[in-house]
Amino acid sequence: QVQLVESGGGSVQAGGSLRLSCIVSKYTYSSSSCMGWFRQPPGKEREGVARINTRYGGTYVADSVKGRFTISRDNAKSTVYLQMNSLQPEDTAMYYCAAALTCTGSWAGYTYWGQGTQVTVSS
Repeated sequence: QVQLVESGGGSVQAGGSLRLSCIVSKYTYSSSSCMGWFRQPPGKEREGVARINTRYGGTYVADSVKGRFTISRDNAKSTVYLQMNSLQPEDTAMYYCAAALTCTGSWAGYTYWGQGTQVTVSS
């Protein structure tokens, strides 16, 4: 069964930190070469935030969050994390994790999605 469950969202003041977790069903995780974090701010389109190659550990972080957000994974736990520091009001969004069977080097190809976790940053 395909299952991705995000957690760790919440409300925080500007400058604060949150750590998002995405627990993935073992079969889905072992079949997926890349995991990504996306976000959708209110009234805006969804955008890619960070992605990681689950086998080799290579990562990519969007310019908008570079230096503040870090993606990591724990293969033994089939879990992907997004550490978010120095949060700003513009980071307010629903955050989703997603799995791609093949790493495309882009934000395309993500087939399986979680339900999302809300992050709200107040000034």
